[in-house]
Amino acid sequence: MTNQNIEILRFTTAGSVDDGKSTLIGRLLYDSKSIFQDQLDAVEASSKNKGFDYVDLSLLTDGLKSEREQGITIDVAYRYFATPKRKFIVADTPGHIQYTRNMVTGASTANLAIILIDARKGMLEQTHRHSFIASLLRIPHAIVCINKMDLVEYSQKVYDTIVSDFKAFASKLEINDIQFIPISALNGDNVVHRSTNMNWYQGSTLMYHLETVHISSDYNHIDCRFPVQSVIRPHTLDNQDFRGFTGRIDGGVFKPGDRVKTLPSGFVTTIKTIELGGEQIPEAFAPMSVTMTLQDEIDTSRGDMIVRENNVPEIGQDLEVLVTWMSSNPLKPRTKVVIKHTTKQCLGMVKELKYKIDINTLHRLQDIDTLDMNDIGRISLRTAKPLFYDAYKKNRQTGSIIIIDEQTNETIGAGMIIK
Repeated sequence: MTNQNIEILRFTTAGSVDDGKSTLIGRLLYDSKSIFQDQLDAVEASSKNKGFDYVDLSLLTDGLKSEREQGITIDVAYRYFATPKRKFIVADTPGHIQYTRNMVTGASTANLAIILIDARKGMLEQTHRHSFIASLLRIPHAIVCINKMDLVEYSQKVYDTIVSDFKAFASKLEINDIQFIPISALNGDNVVHRSTNMNWYQGSTLMYHLETVHISSDYNHIDCRFPVQSVIRPHTLDNQDFRGFTGRIDGGVFKPGDRVKTLPSGFVTTIKTIELGGEQIPEAFAPMSVTMTLQDEIDTSRGDMIVRENNVPEIGQDLEVLVTWMSSNPLKPRTKVVIKHTTKQCLGMVKELKYKIDINTLHRLQDIDTLDMNDIGRISLRTAKPLFYDAYKKNRQTGSIIIIDEQTNETIGAGMIIK
């Protein structure tokens, strides 16, 4: 297996304040030898200055000054590390209730969520909130890490109680694959190396699970979707007539010779070649970024979509969307916004607010006038141009939208298309 072909696992951490998320990521980086000596020296010196008798590994991810001073995470911190088996991109997301929007940002592209629970405190409001968001964003895999087992004397009884509590709550959620691991991020028990303090636990370590969890089937390889990002016309002497369409495949498998349809024109043609890095390849699938050439000269530009002839997405201007509101200005009906969907951008208007969800009870609150910051609710949208979309549960890429403020160009909402 070459370095190019190693799978990338994107995962996010979620949990309440001080559950040890940043310490856990620091421990993963430290035990997998993914940090430089000068970083380690700086963290050791900083820990000593604070009077700690141990190395505070959370300092490896808490980058903002205000985070370090408060000992909490505010922004989404991305860290990259690799083992011989896999590459990892980890989003360390904040636990505080007022930073739900940051949590949604970090989790939106994840294959897996690590949900941390403090063994002393058990299930908290934030555990419910983050588990629900992970389910809402259709993150396919979840690992529930019961952390700080060293503070409850590595008790199996405490672990079993939390596991049964979580399973009772998770029955309402849509996460198909949930694993439970008792850990101590501070001491490294069951993170990368097996714990000698919990012989009653027979399962795998966290790192082993991250390296072996099956993620290649997480993408939709049935419905072919290729949003065109740009058109390449080199105009060089060798390539006078070259006209390639570049973009990232958001679903399905494409091969040269396939019959395809371009939207919105509806013209049908055949794929001539597919190129990756200047080399022609026999097939391409999600989430590869490629250049396609077509047999016929068809007017196709950014925002259009290439799909299979007999498998087209929904085409429409009226959307039902589950939205996480990220702006300090409340969302009201008849608000005009900019909608970004795959590679297309157009104006839109919020027609109606249907309900918002109480994240702790999962109840729907009807008869609402506004959606406030960090609220999650269902809205009806009308777009100025037709969008080519799938339901979010069918395809996370073609089923998601970003809502942008027309005046300030600020991202004010993230939406999942219901239908």
